[in-house]
Amino acid sequence: MDAVELHNRTVADFAELVSGVGADQWSAPTPCSDWDVRTLVNHVVGEERWAVPLMAGKTIAEVGNALDGDLLEDDPVGAASLAAREAAVAATSAIDKVHLSYGDEDPDEYLRQLAADHLIHGWDLAVAIGEPPRMDAEIVGEVRKWFAEREELYRSAGMIGEHLKGFTDPSDALLAAFGRDPRWSPGLLLLERFGAAFGQADLEAVMSLVTDDIVFESTSPSPDGKRFEGADAVCAEWAKLFAGTAEPQFETEETVVLGDRAVVRWRYSWLESSGERGHVRGVDVLRLRDGRIAEKLSYVKG
Repeated sequence: MDAVELHNRTVADFAELVSGVGADQWSAPTPCSDWDVRTLVNHVVGEERWAVPLMAGKTIAEVGNALDGDLLEDDPVGAASLAAREAAVAATSAIDKVHLSYGDEDPDEYLRQLAADHLIHGWDLAVAIGEPPRMDAEIVGEVRKWFAEREELYRSAGMIGEHLKGFTDPSDALLAAFGRDPRWSPGLLLLERFGAAFGQADLEAVMSLVTDDIVFESTSPSPDGKRFEGADAVCAEWAKLFAGTAEPQFETEETVVLGDRAVVRWRYSWLESSGERGHVRGVDVLRLRDGRIAEKLSYVKG
């Protein structure tokens, strides 16, 4: 596949994803931990806007700060659509070289850089808003082949995270090479934050991650535990747990998220009067709703 086709297909896929962002999703988290959806889209739109003057032969100095800041304004979808169309036209330029920050570059190489960024950030956007990712097998194959020779260069420049091991599916393997966890989802991020807050016995942070009508079933007394309904009741119960436990530690062993349901295997430990640490291992069966935990049913090994 030539560079222009590769670039334009990934640009079109990203623009299509932007058109599906809901009005309440622009501040949603993404796999890029420092970026919400709007920041992510603004970054990619910025790349598309930059492609127009660069593919026309302009230098970065000549463009200056004209493309700094918020490029989405009051119409993010419209801004993304227009930028994508203009970038697709610019990609067909018959220019000999592109003036980039690190020096002059072959236009095909520049377009493949942009295609890779659109593909990976397209996945970021899709999983953030709950849409099917546009990971076309042909495009993934093209980007994998190109990226294999550049991965360490990207990593040494601090542009990507560590390569995650254990993924064999081509799309997952490419994401892992870019430092992405293919299992990422907003639900997984929520549970990571909840587990960290619980592990620090930070009751305020814990309660900020549950719904007002949270339902919690404790592990005791046997055989069914005790059921607490509503944030006030659950907060009081967890406050007693934290206050009555010396040096509590909550460690997540495994998390599985399937839609609005999740299962978390965990280990809870504490400091006993003997100076030794006691612990129990258990499982939570959870229900997620609107970015918070609505139900937490807890079970322990007997």
